[in-house]
Amino acid sequence: MEPKKKTNKRFVVITTALILMGGTYGVYKFVHSLAHEDTDDAQVEAHMSPVIPHVGGYVSKVNVKDNQIVKKGDTLFIIDNRDYLVELEQAKAQLAAAESGLVVSQASIGSYQANAAAVSAQVGSATQTLESAKTRLWRAENDFKRYENLYANHSITTQQYEQALAAKQEAENNLRALENQKQATTSQRNAATSQTEISKKQVSVAEANVQSAQAKLDAAQLNVDYTIVTAAIDGQLSNVDLQEGQFVQPGQSLFYIVNTDETWVVANFKETQLSKMQPGQKVTIKADAYPSESFEGIVTTFSPATGARFSLLPPDNATGNFVKTIQRLPVKIDFTNNNDAQALHKLRAGMNVEVDVHLK
Repeated sequence: MEPKKKTNKRFVVITTALILMGGTYGVYKFVHSLAHEDTDDAQVEAHMSPVIPHVGGYVSKVNVKDNQIVKKGDTLFIIDNRDYLVELEQAKAQLAAAESGLVVSQASIGSYQANAAAVSAQVGSATQTLESAKTRLWRAENDFKRYENLYANHSITTQQYEQALAAKQEAENNLRALENQKQATTSQRNAATSQTEISKKQVSVAEANVQSAQAKLDAAQLNVDYTIVTAAIDGQLSNVDLQEGQFVQPGQSLFYIVNTDETWVVANFKETQLSKMQPGQKVTIKADAYPSESFEGIVTTFSPATGARFSLLPPDNATGNFVKTIQRLPVKIDFTNNNDAQALHKLRAGMNVEVDVHLK
C-alpha cells in the first residue's frame, strides 16, 4: 500500500503546483490587462511607390534586377525613343515655321504703318492746299461780282469781264479737283489704317501660333525625357518582371520601389480595446520573424473608420438577420528613435508583429 500513497502525494503536489501556476498566470494577465492592450493582428507597413511609365513603347534596356537597392534618380529602364525623336524634330520645324511667320507679320505691320503715316501726311498737305484753293475761289468770286457790276454799267470791256469769269470758273474747277484728291487720299489713309489693324491681328495670330508650337515642342521634349524611367524615391525594388523588347503602356504599373528606411505598424484592435487608448502612448513591438528583438513605438493616429468600412463590399446590417460582430479599428504606430537602426532596417512591409500598448 505504500507505493500507492506516494503516487497520491505526487499527484496532489503536481495538481497543487499547476493550480498555483495557473492562478499566478491568471493574476498576472489580469493585472497586465489593467495597464496594457495588446493584439497580434498587426503588420509592418511601408511606402510602396509603383513604377509607371508616362509614355508607351518597346523597352530597349533594363538596368535593374529583382530586389535591387536604388537611389532617387537612378535609371531603371529605357524605352525606345526613336518615334518620339521624330515627333520632337517635327515640333522643332513647326516652331521654326511659326517664328518665321511672326517675323513676316511684324515686318508687314511696319510697312503698313509707314504707308499709313505717309498717306496721312498727304491728307494733311491736301487739306492745306484745299484751304488755299477755297481762299482763291473766294477772291475770284468777289472779283467776278465787281466786274459783273462794272460790265453791267459798261465801265469795263467784255474781255475784262470774260477774264474774271474764267478766273472764277478755274478756281471752282481747281477746288473740285482738290476736294476729289483729298477724298481719294483720305480713302487711302483709311485703307492703310485698316490694313495696319489687320496686320496687328495677324501678328497676334502669329504670336499665338508660336506659343502653340512651343508648347508642342515642350511636350515632345517631355516625351523624349519620359523614355528614361528613373526611381522616384530611395528604396528596394520588388520583383522586376520586365524584359528588353517588351511593350509597355503609359500608366501601366510594372513593379514597385519599397521605401525600407521609413516603416510603421498598423495594428487592428478590437473596438472594445479602444476606451483607454490615445495618441502618444508607448508601445512595445515584437516581430514574428525576429522573436529575440524588441522594438519601441508610439501610438500616432486612429483610422477614421473600421477596416470593414474600407472593404470592397462593406457589410449592410440593415438587411437580413443581424449578428453582432466585434469590429476592428486600424491604429497607426510609429517607431521611435530609440530603436536600433540596423535591427529596424530588417523589418519588411507585410511582416506580422505583436504590439503591446502601455495605457499608463
